[in-house]
Amino acid sequence: MGVKQAIKNLDAFPRAEEHLLQKTQSGALVSIVGLVIMATLFIHELRYYLTTNIVHQMAVDLKRGETLPIHINMSFPSLPCDVLSVDAIDLSGKHEVDLDTNIWKLRLNRDGYIIGTEYLSDLVEKEHTAHEHGHDDKDHHDDQDQKVHLQGFDKEAEDMIKRVKQALANGEGCRVYGILDVQRVAGNFHISVHGLNIFVAQMIFGGSSHVNVSHIIHDLSFGPKYPGIHNPLDGTTRILRGTSGTFKYYIKIVPTEYNYLSKEVLPTNQFSVTEYFSPMNEFDRTWPAVYFLYDLSPITVTIKEERRNFLHFITRLCAVLGGTFALTGMLDRWMYRLLEAFIKPKRSLLR
Repeated sequence: MGVKQAIKNLDAFPRAEEHLLQKTQSGALVSIVGLVIMATLFIHELRYYLTTNIVHQMAVDLKRGETLPIHINMSFPSLPCDVLSVDAIDLSGKHEVDLDTNIWKLRLNRDGYIIGTEYLSDLVEKEHTAHEHGHDDKDHHDDQDQKVHLQGFDKEAEDMIKRVKQALANGEGCRVYGILDVQRVAGNFHISVHGLNIFVAQMIFGGSSHVNVSHIIHDLSFGPKYPGIHNPLDGTTRILRGTSGTFKYYIKIVPTEYNYLSKEVLPTNQFSVTEYFSPMNEFDRTWPAVYFLYDLSPITVTIKEERRNFLHFITRLCAVLGGTFALTGMLDRWMYRLLEAFIKPKRSLLR
């Protein structure tokens, strides 16, 4: 009996006799409120535990020799597809587009509906210098310009001029979409009329100040998308009215890896951007374009999906439920004493 009694003395929750317990309406009200609060907190903690935890880590980027995928989806409502070209150049001065690159042009009518499709086949590997590319856009096709200047317009050029002028009169636009695979170094790509012979461009537009590079960026990204990514240029609309100019988007690319709970790793990139617009005048020798000048950060970001610790969940659950139970118990005692303080004097007066 001594051992049993010693064990009973360790009981931290002694029971009172049933006839000594007093149940009150105020206690019932506090109990109901307490149960509602505890149920709400339990559901909140359970949802918090089941929600995937996202952890960000940073480290030095050690990748070498990989390509950088550029996903493009843009519309030019004031330029026909025949005059648009896509160029890409990196810091080494090499103007190239990977053989796996797929770029498509969709002809759009005045209302923005698709009326034709064309594969952009003029993207071939070329060699240029960055100095020549940046200072005079005519240097893209110097040899071709000289030939046309000396020999005059051939039948093909004349047909294209008529076709483009008709398309401009009809209000045709163009949608450019696809993937550029470029070297993983700083560089730029731009969409413009630079692919045209300079004399042909003059015949079509009558001067660089009449080239309207209004555009809508539906999607621009540097790799596949992961949950929660925000590409700041998506949905950007720049419409020019009565003027022309060159748009430049300065992009800082941050290499990123997204690790799913399944241990699958998704290599991609996120970026920030600064925009600059340079208006054209009739004396400018360059032609309007939309430039995307990008540079890569030396830091890579790793984003991990993690499941929260189960013991941590139990600890938080005990804390919130136990705290609510203790608080409602204190509230019940205070309400009981307050009611007793008001009821006792009234009973005394009645006697």
